[in-house]
Amino acid sequence: MSAFSKFRSDTRKPAEPPPPGSCDCQAHVFGPIDRYPTRPGAAYVPDAEANADAVESMHRTLGLQRGVFVQATAYGTDNRIVVDALKGRPNYRGIVIMDDNTTDRDLRAMHEAGVRGARFNFWKQLKIVPSATSFERSIARIAELGWHARVHAVGEEWFELKTLLSKPKIPMVIDHMGHPEVKGGVDHPTTRLLRDMLKRENWWVMISNADRVTAQAKVWDDVAPIARSFIEAAPDRAIWSTDWPHVMYTRPMPNDAELLEFLYLVAPDAAVRRKVLADNPVRLHGF
Repeated sequence: MSAFSKFRSDTRKPAEPPPPGSCDCQAHVFGPIDRYPTRPGAAYVPDAEANADAVESMHRTLGLQRGVFVQATAYGTDNRIVVDALKGRPNYRGIVIMDDNTTDRDLRAMHEAGVRGARFNFWKQLKIVPSATSFERSIARIAELGWHARVHAVGEEWFELKTLLSKPKIPMVIDHMGHPEVKGGVDHPTTRLLRDMLKRENWWVMISNADRVTAQAKVWDDVAPIARSFIEAAPDRAIWSTDWPHVMYTRPMPNDAELLEFLYLVAPDAAVRRKVLADNPVRLHGF
């Protein structure tokens, strides 16, 4: 496992406050290794200080009233840390990782705790890719709970998944804008494929990780046209996240306020910005 990149604790206020009720739709939460052990084969070592209290502190500074704790791949299907983080936090929801060993009783208990979706990590680098049959069984099970699915994949993996992903009818979220190839711009084949997927009413997109895919040190305006094209394709089905605490980070880490300000850049219209930050997350997560 690789070492964890230490998160920044100097979050500043953004250039302007976000709309009331704004939500960070993906933050990972970690804890003491003796209480929350990582799974065999995990891609990185988590930092116990990147806990739910630290997430809340970051959100308060940014002016966010809501958040979503997303299960980290380091823990696999042991979702205790997300369930524990939700206790006493009515303004937060959870997203878990599941497989065929996750029982119906587990799902009901997680739903009661505030979980509203499952994440499927098809990105091979994370070493937790579900099989096609397991994915289809999981989709059928979470449909009964009214949950949505998040699909995490990159590059050619989206083409490999095209047929499989055409089947579900529940809300489906493109994680991190599909990790776009910035050099190809808005006309890159993968970006075009993902925009075509957004023509279906059950597909959503998360505007995030511009800081990871950019070729620039600041502003990331090389990613802006791509992000803007996704928002324009589905303004009522776009959400935003910090992806805190930025695991497996290989470059100087941005201030989380810069991530919010990037959203301001690609969604300058106040009404659209309110949809992405507040209205859409409420519908998707059942706040």
